[in-house]
Amino acid sequence: MKDRSSAEAPGAKAWVRILAGYRNPNAARSGFEIAISAVPLAALWVLTPILLQHGQWWALLLTIPSAGFVLRLFMIQHDCGHGSLFKGRVLNDWVGRAIGVLTLTPYEYWRRTHAVHHATSGNLDRRELGAIELLTVKEYLGLPGWKRFLYRLYRNPLVLFGLGPAYMFLVQHRLPIGMMKAGWPAWISALGTNLAIAAFVTGGILLFGSAPFFLTYITTLVLAAIAGVWLFYVQHQFEETSWASREDWDLHEAALRGSSHYDLPAVLRWFTANIGVHHVHHLNSRIPFYRLMETMRDHPDLKAQSRITLLQSLSCVRLALWCEVSSKLVTFRQARASAAG
Repeated sequence: MKDRSSAEAPGAKAWVRILAGYRNPNAARSGFEIAISAVPLAALWVLTPILLQHGQWWALLLTIPSAGFVLRLFMIQHDCGHGSLFKGRVLNDWVGRAIGVLTLTPYEYWRRTHAVHHATSGNLDRRELGAIELLTVKEYLGLPGWKRFLYRLYRNPLVLFGLGPAYMFLVQHRLPIGMMKAGWPAWISALGTNLAIAAFVTGGILLFGSAPFFLTYITTLVLAAIAGVWLFYVQHQFEETSWASREDWDLHEAALRGSSHYDLPAVLRWFTANIGVHHVHHLNSRIPFYRLMETMRDHPDLKAQSRITLLQSLSCVRLALWCEVSSKLVTFRQARASAAG
């Protein structure tokens, strides 16, 4: 694997040991973080449809902060999946399941697919569940024309960050796609979550009417889904990320160099539950989200590693292929130019 940061120390494995000291969660703090995310969301989900019932269409603007709270709850659910929000597995799992009803995400199914992502991130020979599809330049150029078209369509921003997130959370998560033969836990997770969602939706319709409820509910969830997929994309699909074939791939190096430090403004960092500190999260996924910034404060070397600002992240949209020659993500145009040369 190409080392782009030879001057930095300690190495990836050493960071794993250093960061182990931040793993301990605080139950009271965890409960507080859930409350300050769920209570405002509940208030907005009551206020918005009531205003819509009275013809106040501007109330749809309230779905923007609502989406922020849903996104934050998803990140809290994410911590539950890693067993990092509370010390006990049972409490983590039941909180995760409950939040999954609000985020349209079957908890056990998602937890298992996300574990695959952590175990295989950056490995060119294991591009499996829980990741955005990525081809190498060689693979792309070797495809027939119609498959190239489909891949370009998939990577189009309107699909990747528009239709894709809506489809994933509203439709795909209703079944354990990719784990259909993995046994009953994935099915119970998906179908049990579906039943709970159905009960929640029924209650919302009875309270507010179908049109006000669905306008509030669907708009909020689609906005949150778009933001969530964008975050996941930028966390791994940046120019200087790291991918390697099995023989050169290392779990810890891939975590440190293949995951970004998405350096967001404070407000966005709060709504995204510090998930932008993604290189630290991949190095030690048992660190609670509210302790991730402690690692940056105590270890300034981590701040510059794979750092991307909000403005810089916009250029990541064009990146679509992994170039094994330059060891970088490149655009379709750059791939054509390298093939022509």
